[in-house]
Parts: sequence; structure tokens; C-alpha cells
Amino acid sequence: MSATRILIVGGYGVFGGRLVRLLADEPRLTLIVAGRAHEKAEAFCAELRATATLLPLAFDRDGHVEQQLRAAQPDFVVDASGPFQTYAGDAYGLVRACLALGIDYLDFADSSEFVRGIAQFDAAARARGTFVLCGASTYPALTAAVVRRLAQGMIRVDTVTAGIAPSPHAGLGLNVIRAIASYGGRPVRLVRDGHAGTGRGLIDTRRYTIAPPGRLPLFPIRFSLLDVPDLEVLPALWPQLRSVWAGAGTVPEILHRVLNAFARLVRLRLLPSIAPFAPLIHRTMHTLRRGEHRGGMFVALEGADVDGHVIERSWHMIAEGDDGPFIPAMAAAAIIRHRLDGRRPEPGARPAVREVELADYEALFARRNIFAGIRETPPSHAPLYRRLLGEAYEALPAPIRAMHDLDQSITAQGRASVDRGAGFGARIIAAVVGFPPAGQDIPVTVEFRLRGGREIWRRDFAGRVFLSTQEEGRGRFDRLLCERFGPFAFGIALVCDAARLRLVMRRWSLLGLPLPLSWAPVSPAYESVEAGRFCFSVEIKHPLVGLIVRYQGWLELRAPPG
Repeated sequence: MSATRILIVGGYGVFGGRLVRLLADEPRLTLIVAGRAHEKAEAFCAELRATATLLPLAFDRDGHVEQQLRAAQPDFVVDASGPFQTYAGDAYGLVRACLALGIDYLDFADSSEFVRGIAQFDAAARARGTFVLCGASTYPALTAAVVRRLAQGMIRVDTVTAGIAPSPHAGLGLNVIRAIASYGGRPVRLVRDGHAGTGRGLIDTRRYTIAPPGRLPLFPIRFSLLDVPDLEVLPALWPQLRSVWAGAGTVPEILHRVLNAFARLVRLRLLPSIAPFAPLIHRTMHTLRRGEHRGGMFVALEGADVDGHVIERSWHMIAEGDDGPFIPAMAAAAIIRHRLDGRRPEPGARPAVREVELADYEALFARRNIFAGIRETPPSHAPLYRRLLGEAYEALPAPIRAMHDLDQSITAQGRASVDRGAGFGARIIAAVVGFPPAGQDIPVTVEFRLRGGREIWRRDFAGRVFLSTQEEGRGRFDRLLCERFGPFAFGIALVCDAARLRLVMRRWSLLGLPLPLSWAPVSPAYESVEAGRFCFSVEIKHPLVGLIVRYQGWLELRAPPG
């Protein structure tokens, strides 16, 4: 049986190249890596180790497309080039050529207008027995798949809010920047408050924290409105939707705010368009690669169940390192593999919003450092750690859960060892906070009290007592545990790591004034279980003063009297 020939236009680009890599292990495929520069296609194929057959090809989508397709003889064409917002000439020339030759077609279009117009080819595609799938990318294919999962058990979906936050080190292509710049400051069609309305591209903003349950969250991110197909496709799938919003959160935030300012100049007609500045923006983004090499996405829903109860759910995803740019290519990869396995999409031309499910993505996420999970707004009376960890809480060992299932008050007792820093600065800090002196096998009593939504932790190490309060973080501390020692507040991420619960410092402040994380005390801390008992380990040190205190030990809950 001959290999299926897939022609990927833009095959050595940012997203087309990722699609080639996702399919490179498939021996049933011949991947034709196409682009304007044959030497670039050839170099890309040469450096990639693949089981699939790779063929470089010079291909100009603005040239005589049908003639080029006849020469390449593909079974399937993927357009991963873009920007779809600014295609010159006949924007659908490649679609028309594929239909004329009876070739299946798929693209990564993120333009509302382009995706909207694909329906004009539906009758022709059905007559030819081919499929034309538009927008097989993060927006709208992944968004639609997530909404279907989140909407399970709901009889009504009222609002959908989504956002993509690429890593500042991801290396976004110039075409992506051109696409976004093309509508900055211009009206964007959307559904708002149950009516058709408009927003303003890169002007309407929201802030959100992406935090998969039990994973290290991203910092709160500013998102700005994009003109993406979801704004029209999702209301067509869920006609009862009252509001749909989708945005992007580029970092660092100072650059994001500059883009917002340029968009406002366009709205005020002081600037005709941001598009001419796209190359400058692209170079600046590559120069200002600051922050963590992590990206993410969220989709949040509000709806109602059969009894009319309001349900709020959100899906959170984080991609570590260089794995984020693979996500826009995953829908296409899944569709191609389905086609190889005999699950060919139905003929017709339409947005690619029903061809992949979240399970298809999850299988691909599992092969990379991509992690996702669902959060549902917990009851207000739920214990603090359960609210912060969401579905990850139930995976914790029972002794850890028991220590944090605080209703009104619990007391635990155990033993601990304490080490103290010997430096003058370390001794001063330890004395101010009230940390216990050094010692081995020290009796420990910890009282947990719930007061006004805060947990008060009173730690007694053989008569030396120090206290802290813990609560759910807000604002800059969103999705974090906020622990206060006197005038200091620390934002701590709760991270599930195998059978441990790690507590990772992410923010801190003094009297409400934010302080740089680089100045913060380093505090490796975790909770674990040994011999069936709850165990703790806390180490606090500072780059300037060294070790301040280290204490570790175990606790057991004391049975209430009577």
C-alpha cells in the first residue's frame, strides 16, 4: 500500500514545522514540506530524523496553484502558512484548486472572516466527495473541544471566555504578529449580553490566572481581545450563548501595554493601522524574552444544570519549555491520523470544530510537557487547600488531606528536629518571627483554627510559639495560598508532586508593597507521608544571610475530647 501524500504549505514555518514533527514517526505518510524557499525546505528535512518520508518542495500559494498541485500529486493539503487575515489576491485560491482536483484540504486559519467564508464551498466539496476543514488550530478547534467537555451536565451554556498565553521564549512567527496587528484597534464582531455587538481588537482586556489543579500556575496575565473564529463559531454551536470572549496574553506585560496603546491610537484615528509595525513588534518581542519559559491557555464557562443551579467551570493548560507551539498543529495531526485509520471526515466545507475531541489532544499532551485540568467553583465552605487544589486534592495521600480538612479547629502533635542559621542576620530574623531554637526530637503541637475565612496556624515547639495565617490569595496572589507572618505576606503555589505536596514561593510583599521575587527568602517546603504519618519539611534561607531555619518532623491528629 502506497504512503499517503500530505502537502504542508508553510511546512518549515513555526506551526507547519511542528505539524511535520508531530507526524514524522508515521511510516504511512509522505510529508511534502512546501514553502517559497526550496533551500529552507531542504534544510528542514535534512535536520529532522523521521520514519515518514520527507520531500522538500518550492511552492508559491500566490502562483499557479493548480499546476503546482498537479505536479506534487498530494492526497491531502494543509495550509499552515498565513496570515489568513491578509492573503493577497484570491484568498481561497488554494481551496478552489484542491476542489478542482478532488484533494482533501485543511488549514490553520485564525481569521474570523476567512473561516466565515469557507461555507461557500460546502456544496462543491460535497459534490466532489472531499472535505474542506477550516480553522483546525487552537482557535477554534481546541476551544470547541474544551467547551464540549466542560458543558457536560449543563442544559445551558451562558458565557465562554478563553485566552492563550504564549511563552515569551516561544518564538512567534512574523505572520502571527501580522495577523494580530491587522485588526488592532478595529471593531471585532462578538456576542455580548445576548446580543450581537462589537469589541475592539487589542483594546478590550481581562486578567486571568492559568492554574491547572496541582501544577505550578502562571502569574496573572493581562489578555486582550482577538478577532478569532470562536467569536462566531461558538454561538453557532451553542445558540443560547449570551457572551463569548477570546484573547491573547503576550508577555512581558510592558510590551502588551504598548500594543494596547497602539491599538487605541488606531481607534482614535491617529494611526491608520498597526500592521506596518509588525516587523518591529516581532523584533522587539524576540529581544525582550523575559519571564518563565512556559505558556498556557484557559477556557472558562458559566451555565446551568437541569435544576437551574449556576455552574462555573474552567479548563487550564500549561505547556512547559518549547512544547507550546506544538498545540496549534495538534488538531491537524489528529485529523490526519484519524484519516489514516479509516476515520475520514465527512465531505463538505466547514469550520473544523467537530473533528477532534479533547481526548485527542490529551493523548498528544501526554507525549510532551503539557498539563491540563478542570476546575469547578467549590462551595464557599470548602476547606482552603481543597479550594486551591481543585480536583488534584483527592489524589493526595489521606494523612495530608486529613491535616487540611479544617472545619472549625483541629490539633496535631508530633516530634521535630530544628536547625538554625548561625549568622547575625539569620538570628535576628528568626528572633523577630519567633522560630524555635535548634534541637532534636522536640515535641510539637500545631493548632489549626478557622476564623473569618482564614486559617490560623499556631505552632508550639517545646514552648516556643510562632503563628501565621493562611487564606486564598487575591489579585497578584490569585490561585495562590497567601500566608502571612506579621507584616510579610507570601504567595505560595500548592504543587502535587507524586505523593508529596510541595509549597513553592511565587510572590511576597511587605505591608502590602510588592517585593521582587529575587529578594525573597528561599523556602523549599513539602508535606509527605511516611509510615502512615503526616510529615513536614521546611527550610528557610536567604541569599544574603544563608540558612535562617530548617525544621522537619511528623504530626498526628489528636482525637477531640470525649
